[in-house]
Amino acid sequence: MLSLNRLRIALSARAALHPNRPVCAPKAGSRPAHSLPNRDAWHRKVTAKAPGEERGLTWCTGPGLRTFCTSRVQQGCWNCWNCNLPLGQTPAFFCRSCKVVQPPEEGASYFHIMDCDYTFTLDTQKLQTRYLQLQRSLHPDNFSQKSEEYSESQSALVNKAYKTLRKPLSRGLYMLELEGMGIEEGTDSGADAEFLMELMEINEALDEAQTLEEANKIAQDTKGKLADLTEQTDAALRKGELQTAKALLAQMKYQANIEEKVKEKLSQLM
Repeated sequence: MLSLNRLRIALSARAALHPNRPVCAPKAGSRPAHSLPNRDAWHRKVTAKAPGEERGLTWCTGPGLRTFCTSRVQQGCWNCWNCNLPLGQTPAFFCRSCKVVQPPEEGASYFHIMDCDYTFTLDTQKLQTRYLQLQRSLHPDNFSQKSEEYSESQSALVNKAYKTLRKPLSRGLYMLELEGMGIEEGTDSGADAEFLMELMEINEALDEAQTLEEANKIAQDTKGKLADLTEQTDAALRKGELQTAKALLAQMKYQANIEEKVKEKLSQLM
């Protein structure tokens, strides 16, 4: 490696050969201009791609940091409808300049709206905190006329996003939807004959249950199976095994259905 003095001599010679080209000596310890920032320093705000939505890649700037992120390609989606100044972020619920509520961003994922990591095992406590904060800020009583219309639309969207992401089953199904996959209603997708036979036996046992103890036993078994399926689904999604995740989520739908039936049975027996 060249010493600092020898490097300066080399740069001086280069400047003499190309007098019209500016040459700057790097500061000691500085990073070459072409190198990427450290991976740990990247601001990675994951916005899942909605089906059929066009997305682009862009460099975004932050305080003292050049960051890489994804942004939706849609002309004119960055300006406030009221003051026409740039919003600066997406999704933007309010304009930073005039503080007016903005219309919902079409195609924004629920993970982005709720400021959650794009992962199956998200932080539900953080999700709830975000939900309550947005609902307070977006309450229609805080606005009037056109802003009130937008606040109602935003509030409805936040409600839907929270309801979808709150439980593992609906969250997993939504993640499959973002990947262009889904589980059709009324099908036995991912369920083999042995599993379906087991479900029939559980349903029969539930119908025949005469005591709270019997119903609670089925409830505990179902809860354990759902917990196990949730762990398996998380592992499959982390590995990118979408077909496996789809089959597991189909089983979760059946177990969740039994869970609801157990609740009804318990209410009848109480």
